[in-house]
Amino acid sequence: MKRRTDLDIPALAGRIREWGAELGFQQVGITDIDLESYRAHLGSWLARRHHGEMAYMARNHDKRCHPDKLHPGAARIVSVRMDYDHVGELSLEPMEEGDTAYVARYARGRDYHKMMRMRLQRLADRIEAEAGSHSYRAFVDSAPVLERAIAEKAGLGWIGKNTMLINPEAGSWFFLGELFTDLPLPVDEPGGEHCGTCRACLDICPTGAFTGPNSLDARRCISYLTIELRGPIPEELREPMGNRIFGCDDCQIVCPWNKFARISGEGDFAPRHRLDTAGLRELFAWTEEEFLRRTAGSPIRRIGYECWLRNIAVALGNAPASEANVAALRARLDHPSELVGEHVRWALGRQQKKARGIALNSR
Repeated sequence: MKRRTDLDIPALAGRIREWGAELGFQQVGITDIDLESYRAHLGSWLARRHHGEMAYMARNHDKRCHPDKLHPGAARIVSVRMDYDHVGELSLEPMEEGDTAYVARYARGRDYHKMMRMRLQRLADRIEAEAGSHSYRAFVDSAPVLERAIAEKAGLGWIGKNTMLINPEAGSWFFLGELFTDLPLPVDEPGGEHCGTCRACLDICPTGAFTGPNSLDARRCISYLTIELRGPIPEELREPMGNRIFGCDDCQIVCPWNKFARISGEGDFAPRHRLDTAGLRELFAWTEEEFLRRTAGSPIRRIGYECWLRNIAVALGNAPASEANVAALRARLDHPSELVGEHVRWALGRQQKKARGIALNSR
């Protein structure tokens, strides 16, 4: 199929937005491929080793900053937003419920990668049906793409002090996706920054992962510790993790802009297997077969069973002292993984220390 020579490019851009809405994207923006202004910040972050063991972040630096090297011929990027929140309430109380597991909101339902990529493909198909042949490639958190920088340039929001993209009408509970194309579409104006003097996100971080506004040391971030890190969690960071077993939402929950967030209409993002209310002991008791079955199609699957148990062991160590928690931990003492075993022993030590404190106080 040849590209049409009589194509009305501005009109096509308008239709792309309409098609995006029909496909379930809450916002569609368009930008060029010039990301040079973001290069220095990325380079400095990497130089400080703030990416930890995420070696992939240090690779393909040039492709991240030059999208046409990732997809030759790219001239524009269509950036899309899809809301995922199914809670609505902005409260830190779930982090105070010590015997209940806290799973980040984005990970409670089905994995978004495949679903969003399929919809981006459908968007590309509609563009091709209208415009004729065009060179394109869809991405959903799956390649060296500076998705938040792209979204910021495309007018979807601004990168806030917590490094999340924030939309003034929708907060930050959303996923991003991109469609690289060689079509010379008109670009949108970038959004302005509206964090002002607020520093709620910087102050709330349980592990002090923010080194300043828009500067995150991933090595201290609970999302990194529970998802990206494959080895032992540093002991000094275990207690501040509380009951968070997969990811962390604190810096989003306290963001004032999230009062404008909307409940997602996507059923796929609704919590499965009671991951919004499940108890720590219940999840810790899952066998590996149960873990694999219940996390099929879930973002949680990628950390594997060993890290799942590691994370929950830490949370059980932080939970209120109880014989039930001690029994659950002791049941895992003979686990063949030393990673699991070490965290279980640490957690038992914490439980026993708290129990002794209670006994002393009751005298």
